[in-house]
Amino acid sequence: MKICVLGAGAWGTALAINAAGRHAVTLWARDALQVRAMDSARENARYLPGIGFPAGLSVRGGEASSAFEDAELVIVATPMSALRGQLELLRQAACPVAWLAKGVETAPAGSTEVGLLAHEIQARVAPGLQAGVLSGPSFAQEVAQGRPTALVAASPLAAVRDALVEAFHGPALRVYANDDIVGVEVGGAVKNVLAIATGLADGLALGLNARAALITRGLAEMTRFGTALGARADTFMGLSGLGDLVLTATGDLSRNRKVGLLLAQGRTLSQAVDSLGHVAEGVYCARTVVQRARHLGIEMPISDSVVAVLDGRLRPAEAVAGLMGREPGVESV
Repeated sequence: MKICVLGAGAWGTALAINAAGRHAVTLWARDALQVRAMDSARENARYLPGIGFPAGLSVRGGEASSAFEDAELVIVATPMSALRGQLELLRQAACPVAWLAKGVETAPAGSTEVGLLAHEIQARVAPGLQAGVLSGPSFAQEVAQGRPTALVAASPLAAVRDALVEAFHGPALRVYANDDIVGVEVGGAVKNVLAIATGLADGLALGLNARAALITRGLAEMTRFGTALGARADTFMGLSGLGDLVLTATGDLSRNRKVGLLLAQGRTLSQAVDSLGHVAEGVYCARTVVQRARHLGIEMPISDSVVAVLDGRLRPAEAVAGLMGREPGVESV
């Protein structure tokens, strides 16, 4: 299979490395200097230093359209903020297209519209695409190193799910198919917000009981939000829900968790984000998730508290006090 990965960040590069052992893979990058450096060193020193490229991996720059013109599968490995532009570029593609972004697009300033999930963007700008998402609990570094990982390929189209399984399922990477693209995308977006919350709790040294409570009640928020958008509740007990939430909320490689840790230590949001060197999608989609939940009439108190901390309206300790001071309730989704 000929695979084109658009975007040479950590996650796009990791998947390209993984697939290149079995397929012909082209990794496209926008930055010409990065392209030359990767091609010369045969590694992505900017994001995955020390992990060499397999022989089946080629690097390209220039016009993205020339990189995917003969591809049998295109993977869009850009942040959510760049997804719309990439899908517009790909709208006439004849092969399956899948994205890796986990988040919600920010609605235009002053607009009355709500922020959109990735499949909703695709439905507007490239409705004819055979499209889907590859998601699940995965740190790029571990995938690039060949450590065991499981992902979920979600699309309403069996051909897209099958193409993703064929491309990436292998000895160190299991890929499960799922037709609930709404649930898979909601899980990928909301877990980033909840990971910031868990980082805040860990940074305040609240203990393991608090971490378990946040993860469990956060999963309930995620499920309420997702089912209101048409997802199946059982999807959130799978890889893109519980699995990705546990990894991102507890793993030391989690950028979103690190944002919470730094905020709890007294760093400003700009200081926390600048220190990462990578995008932390939870910072950019938290407000949009909460806005859309309110539009749906869905209660998400943990996510609300994260936004209040990000906006500077509450200090981390005040957010915790507010959550603990809520009226007693019945445990349910």
